[in-house]
Amino acid sequence: MKFVLALLITALAALSVFGQAPTLRIVTEVPNLPSELYYGNIKVKPLRLRPGTNTPITINDSDFFVNQQYVDFLNRFPDQSGFNFWVNEITSCNGNAACIAGQRDNVSGAFFLSIEHQETGFLVERMYKAAYGEAQAQSTLDGNNHPLLVPIVRRSEFLPDSMQMSNGVVVGKSGWEAVLEANKVAFANDFVSRTRFTTAFPLSMSPAQFVDGLNANAGNPLSSSERGSLVTQLTAGTITRAQVVRAVAEDSDLATAEKNKAFVLMQYLGYLRRDPNTGPDTDYTGYEYWLQKLNNHGGDFHAAQMVRSFLVSGEYLNRF
Repeated sequence: MKFVLALLITALAALSVFGQAPTLRIVTEVPNLPSELYYGNIKVKPLRLRPGTNTPITINDSDFFVNQQYVDFLNRFPDQSGFNFWVNEITSCNGNAACIAGQRDNVSGAFFLSIEHQETGFLVERMYKAAYGEAQAQSTLDGNNHPLLVPIVRRSEFLPDSMQMSNGVVVGKSGWEAVLEANKVAFANDFVSRTRFTTAFPLSMSPAQFVDGLNANAGNPLSSSERGSLVTQLTAGTITRAQVVRAVAEDSDLATAEKNKAFVLMQYLGYLRRDPNTGPDTDYTGYEYWLQKLNNHGGDFHAAQMVRSFLVSGEYLNRF
């Protein structure tokens, strides 16, 4: 999908303390995806026009909305068949506002639940948990200042790592499984070679200590037989440290236990492009609020009104 992009820049009268006007700068977070334009420290919003017209394109337009889900959750532009499918899910409402709102929620939520995200971004989050446990945070939910355990991965880590894991992966495209597996192998090997990991898990650790450390950080998802098998294989040298990390991170019990936490985390990392305790938030009160709502509704993001709330939030809409 191609958009005509016209940048409308409003001149600013204010000068810096040195008497020089702010300068334009382009910030590219993800190569080959849309960049941000700043005038000094002020973000300049682009005026997007339909080709050959003066009709603006907004986040309320089904095609642009779907395109943005691919960018925010899968770090790529859409493939044509997937794009057509998800746009049709919304346009089939034939202008019915209630139907459109519900379908936008469905479409957006589906990107987190998709195989592509579950096997890339969500797997990255679980690998960080297995390696480093959870982070200690603060929340003032219900007016009570209290500690809270939250996902340890930060957006500055998650974004490049999820891009490495998902590079070239388009679920449904011929050969995507092989590309994904190659990415997983390469990423896991890189992950365990990093200084942060080798400091936490020095090579002097015994196989049992290594497996038990990962299992404990992950919340003990391994059964005794699974734990024993990994220790035996690592001792015999038939599997590597990287393969053990993957085995723990890909354990179905860990995926189930971490799903809601990761879902809420992605509302911030994807929709708002920030960590839960940055920007207008100074702690994890908002994160805990949505996690409680999602847990209380059994993981049903519709009943919890979580996706809907982020999609209509001023912070999200103000991005465009």
